[in-house]
Amino acid sequence: MLVVVGGHTRNIGKTSVAAGLIAALPEARWTAMKITQHGHGICSAAGEPCDCAIEYEHPFALSQETAPSSTDSGRFLAAGAERAYWLRTPIGHLGQAMTQVRSILASSENAVFESNSILNFLRPDLFLAVLDYSSTDMKDSARRFLSRADALVIVERNHQAISWEGVPERWLTGKPQFHAKPPRYVTRELAEFVAGRLGIKPAAAR
Repeated sequence: MLVVVGGHTRNIGKTSVAAGLIAALPEARWTAMKITQHGHGICSAAGEPCDCAIEYEHPFALSQETAPSSTDSGRFLAAGAERAYWLRTPIGHLGQAMTQVRSILASSENAVFESNSILNFLRPDLFLAVLDYSSTDMKDSARRFLSRADALVIVERNHQAISWEGVPERWLTGKPQFHAKPPRYVTRELAEFVAGRLGIKPAAAR
């Protein structure tokens, strides 16, 4: 089964939510993937500007983590994932990596992907949207898919709720909401909610 963790902007705790779920539910035997899309002119393989024909030579780069580290995908291994990957692709080229992505999914018991744009290609079993009201930024990919979120993870930073342009209030109401207080991003309630969707029983609840 596939869990997707998305969010409305960068640096709001999406990786922490994904890693927290991996740590809270080790019985899920997670495969985890971080998907990064970068601007044009940046080589997926090198991670910096280059003169290659990006669309043909390096349309994407997919690497598997071999050891826990401080990188986002390395944190997934540190949290207890059985496998962790980092996929890099220019904006608009994610589709070229989907054969490999689907192959990884086919060999996974449960997977958690950190990405909004993957929703263009896959329909997850659970989509969690991370929101931080201290940031007014709203990515186009987040605005496009927010209405499809199964639940919201609200990062509490002592800020009042704000209205994002192009985001109707109905997209934010009527959904399960779980409040995260950094550095703890995954509460027992959220872990149990995800476990229920996956059909597993958390060890702490046994």
